[in-house]
Amino acid sequence: MTTPEILYLDNHLIVAVKPAGVLSQADGSASPDMLSLLKEEIRRRYDKPGEVFLGLVHRLDQPVGGVMVFARTSKAASRLSRQIRDRSLVKDYLAVVSGRPEPDQDTLTDTLVKDRSQNRVQVTADGSGKEAWLRYRRLASLDHPPHSLLAIRLGTGRAHQIRVQLSSRQWPLVGDRKYGPRTPDQQAPGNLALFACGLGLVHPTRLEPLYFTAMPPHEAPWTDFDLHQLADIPLLWADDLRSQNIHEEPREPVSENSPVS
Repeated sequence: MTTPEILYLDNHLIVAVKPAGVLSQADGSASPDMLSLLKEEIRRRYDKPGEVFLGLVHRLDQPVGGVMVFARTSKAASRLSRQIRDRSLVKDYLAVVSGRPEPDQDTLTDTLVKDRSQNRVQVTADGSGKEAWLRYRRLASLDHPPHSLLAIRLGTGRAHQIRVQLSSRQWPLVGDRKYGPRTPDQQAPGNLALFACGLGLVHPTRLEPLYFTAMPPHEAPWTDFDLHQLADIPLLWADDLRSQNIHEEPREPVSENSPVS
């Protein structure tokens, strides 16, 4: 498999786009995974001998594509993990769902519980789970097929959170065979219509706020919507970005020997 698209690279971080169907981390199968692919790219690019350190600080489900950040030092791994724990890491998604969510924008809050034996999550009302919340905005809706395009800002990072919260309101993700109905418009699992389009973080050593973006692949169901509109997704949360002093980072990779703090 070819190397994933790299959006940013310096001595402490690597930010790359995970294709749908690729694992975040090896699971013992022969399936490709981001951690191994990026380690090999660093080894090849800089002719590094021996084992390359690369820290996995967050994951995307195998059928979900999008922006991921990896740590190239233990210090970076620790500081990024802290940002995830205190929920200062910004995670933005695009989703195509069945139906027409109303209202056009809202905050969804639920309590989720996971059945580890079946690797399934569900909404519960008995107080036994963990709180999960997200915000969504409906960008567009179609009558044929009856689909809607959503922008989502994740508040908490629970397992399968977006898939479960939307499905519980009868807005399942297109292509989601785990939480959606098995209808003709549900595509193969690798084509789950969920994409991590934006990631905001504070650089672990320069302490500079950064924001990285990517767009979904040029294929259905994304192409059912105006792709020029998709290019403006990061602007949807502009008020949040300004309040956090986050700016979009240029895509040019930084060289291995660039100055760092």
